[in-house]
Amino acid sequence: MRGARRETLAEFAGRCGLELLRFAYLVCGDRPRAEDLVQEVLLAMYRRFGETLPLDNPHGYARRAIVHANVSRSRRASSRELPVALVPDLAAAEADDVAERDELWRALRRLPQRQRAVLVMRFYLDASDEEIAHTLGCRRGTVRSVACRALAAMRTDPSLEGGVR
Repeated sequence: MRGARRETLAEFAGRCGLELLRFAYLVCGDRPRAEDLVQEVLLAMYRRFGETLPLDNPHGYARRAIVHANVSRSRRASSRELPVALVPDLAAAEADDVAERDELWRALRRLPQRQRAVLVMRFYLDASDEEIAHTLGCRRGTVRSVACRALAAMRTDPSLEGGVR
């Protein structure tokens, strides 16, 4: 009896690349950095596993690697690196719901990376506390406390008019 056919890295990247890019963007808040993170993770996966992925859940592995790569990158960043200010899209700012959503994303980007990662995984990916804990390499209780602190910070953010519920 033959074993199940394993997915190649190229197939995985083609199937999940855009979703990983979206996830990376939500984690780091910067599209070029998100692209770099995904590229770094796919390259690291190739170096570690070769062309055929021996993983049961390569998507979960890649998500976890993106979160860790983002944290590592921030730690390595020199004090000379300054973030480029985001230029607001004036046409999009005309609609109230778009402006509110933009401000919510800005508030999310102001959170520490671990808190941002927990909120993104919880509300964007609809991941359970157990899945988030596995991805971040921590306990479920830690995920809950980090989420609680992140939501408290969002609720008290002065730039959010009504706060976050």
